[in-house]
Amino acid sequence: MDPSEQFCHNPACPLRGQVGQGNIGVHSQRDRRYQCHRCGKTFSATRGTAYDQLRTAVDTVTLVLTLLCHGCPLQAIVAAFGLDERTVAVWQARAGQQCQAVHAHLVEAGRVDVQHVQVDEIWAKLVGQRVWMAMALAVPSRLWLGGVVSSHRDLPLITALVQRVRRCAGSAAILVGVDGLASYVTAFRRVFRTPVHTGRRGRPRLVPEHGLLIGQVVKQYAHRHGVRVSRRIIQGTREAIGAVIAATHGGTDINTAYIERPNATFRSSLAPLARRGRAIAHTDAVLTAGMYLVGCADNFCWVHASLRQLAPPGAPLQWQERTPAMAAGLTDHRWTMSELLHYQIPLPAWVPPKRRGRPPKASRLPALGTVA
Repeated sequence: MDPSEQFCHNPACPLRGQVGQGNIGVHSQRDRRYQCHRCGKTFSATRGTAYDQLRTAVDTVTLVLTLLCHGCPLQAIVAAFGLDERTVAVWQARAGQQCQAVHAHLVEAGRVDVQHVQVDEIWAKLVGQRVWMAMALAVPSRLWLGGVVSSHRDLPLITALVQRVRRCAGSAAILVGVDGLASYVTAFRRVFRTPVHTGRRGRPRLVPEHGLLIGQVVKQYAHRHGVRVSRRIIQGTREAIGAVIAATHGGTDINTAYIERPNATFRSSLAPLARRGRAIAHTDAVLTAGMYLVGCADNFCWVHASLRQLAPPGAPLQWQERTPAMAAGLTDHRWTMSELLHYQIPLPAWVPPKRRGRPPKASRLPALGTVA
């Protein structure tokens, strides 16, 4: 147990969320609990993680969640480990919430140099209905930028996805590759706008942000077979789009090929997404939890062969494997599944409450040496 890496989880503590302040001590080695010397509150070492208040061994929970994000059906895990199906479902839901919080804290913090984004949507079967999963990918780092689940493939679904892309991007000067769905163009043009304040009354005018490029790939089918592919430049010039594609190694022309690879990864890693399978999800919340579990494992835990670099001289191996989070500069090493599920999100800084009413008399008295 290392108190120097912990912070207070008490929302009312003035030192909440601050690491290295010397206010955290070990309260119980046997129970693995810490104590804040400022507020006196105690908390467990797993507070704020997916393992908080679980009675099962941490290694067992980690192994089960690892199997879930590699496509193992829930029924197989129940039969192999002798667990209750509801218990495994709760673990997956808690892990999904943990991964969603980690994604919002690290990826959606606006520090990713996106440059080139590709977006697409896939369908999945729930009990009695079909839903859509819209997802985005940063081409240079292969970083999964998030996804949204909805029962309708419409403009609100695409707008929610584009808003996540905007929160991830450190700059609005990006190239966007989309398919023939018209909602993508509308959503990107609406979200990537900035207000122009002129000092007049009323809502300021919204203008498109400088540097946004949009390329569209339209595929035509006949008898369920592709017969024609046309590429359109929606916003920007061909020279500007070609320069971004060459700089990010995103192919030779406008395409959506890089987002198709994560689609296959999600289909093979998330059991409810199998086209002909019996592990059908019951609610969209279960699908969302599984989506973020697989997406964060792909970002932080799984290395990509296309991201490897030559190792420095004297290294034991010729190549240095990297995860998308390492390529994007978010982490400095490959995370394990336990590190991902143990990651604690810092609380926002404590703000003293505003005092209502008149100030105390002591604060209204004149200071020494001054004339009233």
